[in-house]
Amino acid sequence: MHPRQYLIRAFLVFALLIVAAGCERSERKEKVDADKAKASIAQSPAASRFDPDNEPSALTNDALIASFGPLPTAKKKYTFAAMMKFLGNQYWQFLAEGMQSRCRELGVFLEVQAAATESDPEGQLAIMQSMVAKGYSAILLSPQTDKNLVPAVQRARNAGILLVNVDDAVLEDAERFIGPNQYENGVRAAKYFLQRFPQGGNVAVIRGLAGVYAVNQRSQGFIDTLKGASLTIVAQEHGDWDLQRALERAAGILKEYPDLKGFYCNNDIMALGVVQAVKSAGKLGQVAVIGTDGIGPAYDSIRKGELTGTIDTFPYQTGRIAVEVALRLLEGQKLPRVVFSPQNLVTRANVDNPLPEYSAKP
Repeated sequence: MHPRQYLIRAFLVFALLIVAAGCERSERKEKVDADKAKASIAQSPAASRFDPDNEPSALTNDALIASFGPLPTAKKKYTFAAMMKFLGNQYWQFLAEGMQSRCRELGVFLEVQAAATESDPEGQLAIMQSMVAKGYSAILLSPQTDKNLVPAVQRARNAGILLVNVDDAVLEDAERFIGPNQYENGVRAAKYFLQRFPQGGNVAVIRGLAGVYAVNQRSQGFIDTLKGASLTIVAQEHGDWDLQRALERAAGILKEYPDLKGFYCNNDIMALGVVQAVKSAGKLGQVAVIGTDGIGPAYDSIRKGELTGTIDTFPYQTGRIAVEVALRLLEGQKLPRVVFSPQNLVTRANVDNPLPEYSAKP
């Protein structure tokens, strides 16, 4: 072999050895980086995320008033903003109206904004970013998911703005939460089904948007309460808070399980879609449908004998409570991290007198 060929072959072997060594080092580095990432995730707040339903210091609003006294008189002029999920859903309209009514009574300025749809996390983030720039004393926020408002939340904290998470989706590290016990919501629905169908049977769950604390908690409360009971959950579908999507999902479930006893839905909009599917299947009165929120159309449907019931979480009252909690905090009161607002199962039996005496445990 010519000496030049020996040199070329030796160079190629040397080059391959260098590449192999580099790949081995790269693989080792990737493994180390992956291990570091896993360790970081294990130590992150998400691994021990804020869980309002199980917050040991939580109080009902009545207990809060008993412990901290009447609302203090504001020593300075405050300005509030409310970041709603979506004002096309009457639930969020009621929540905003409750906030507005209490702010008017207290002489507090309030700006209310909302996303264009109930599934518009990016749009909601953009609106909240602009709110933060206005320098409000407090922002009452109802995120669309547990994470979509995180960049704006960090900016608000850096600016010293008080943030109060009001109902539904929950920031993983929320400093304050006002709303119902979401797990209890599902428990109440499950107990109704157990009482209504003591002989057992099949039931289904129509969930809201994935990645939302309230969706997981409401559904889990329902699931846990039925464990070992005579009722079996045969289907769980995401309706994404949308009437038409819930209707379609329910229609498919009814075809697959014609003997279905009932549906539990994470909100009333979806429940009303499910009612349409039940009517189309000719099963009105045979298949029970329980929703969540307590919006006007749900009450109308209950009175007509179509929707079986709703877990009303009284958003108007929740909005008023949120404003009062924000004012107490701004005035220096050291309140618990969570204040529970009331909720109750509403059926034809109590549709005209729905607001309960609050119970922390169903």
